[in-house]
Amino acid sequence: MAEERVQKLLAAAGLGSRRACETLIEEGRVTVNGKFIHLGDKADPARDSIKVDGKPVRLAQERIYIALNKPKGYLSDIDENHPKPTVNDLIGIKEPLFAVGRLDLDSEGLVLMTNDGELANRLTHPRYKHEKEYEVFVIKQPDAEQLEIWRRGVVLEDGYRTMPAKVEVMNNAGSGTWLRITLREGKKRQIRKTGARIGLPVAQIKRVRIGTLKLGSLRLGEWRYLSGAEVRRLRQYAGLDKEEKSS
Repeated sequence: MAEERVQKLLAAAGLGSRRACETLIEEGRVTVNGKFIHLGDKADPARDSIKVDGKPVRLAQERIYIALNKPKGYLSDIDENHPKPTVNDLIGIKEPLFAVGRLDLDSEGLVLMTNDGELANRLTHPRYKHEKEYEVFVIKQPDAEQLEIWRRGVVLEDGYRTMPAKVEVMNNAGSGTWLRITLREGKKRQIRKTGARIGLPVAQIKRVRIGTLKLGSLRLGEWRYLSGAEVRRLRQYAGLDKEEKSS
C-alpha cells in the first residue's frame, strides 16, 4: 500500500474529520514508528506503526462499502451487552464497520456499512447536514397545518427545535397516510418524536436514501457491496474527493 499523509489515514480510521486529525498531529499526539511527526508527513499503514496518545491505530487495508436493508428488531449500534441482534449479525463480516445512518430497533431501511471513517464522519456529523430520505406511515391523515408545522421545524419535549424538513404526502392508506420525509439532521428517534408532538403518531419508518445512495430493490435483511461508481458519487457528494485533490 502506498504512503499517504498521516492525517488522511487517521481520518479514514475514524478518528475524526481531516481537520481534527491535523490538530492531533499539531498537538504532538501522533507518532510513526515511535517518532513524533509534523503536519504533512506520510506513512505506509502496511509497514509503519502509527499511534495516537501511545495507542496503536488500526488502519483498514481495504475499504469496504455495503448497503444493507435493515429489518425491524435489529440494532444499528454495536452493543455486546444488549441481547438484540445487530446489523453486523446480518452481514457476518469480521472487519469492524461503521453503521452510517443509524436506525432505531423498530425502524427499517437503508444503512451504509463501511470502514471508511472519513466518509462515515462526513455523512453522520450534524455540521454537514447531508440528506436522508424516509417513507413514514402515520396513523392519521394529516391536515395542511400539521404538514406545514413539520416542514418549518418542531420544538420537541426536551426543548430542541428540529431543522426545516421536506415533507410530502405519498398516498393515503385507510385512516393513515404515507409521507416522504427528507431530513438534514439525525437526532435520536426524531421522526417519531416529531410526529407525536404534532398529533401524527408514527407507525412505520423506512429509510430509502442516504445522500446519493438509494435503497433500490434490496429486500429486508439483504445487503450488497456498492459499485465503484456509487462510492465515487457518495464521496463526491460528501465533499471528500475535492479534499483529496487538494491534499
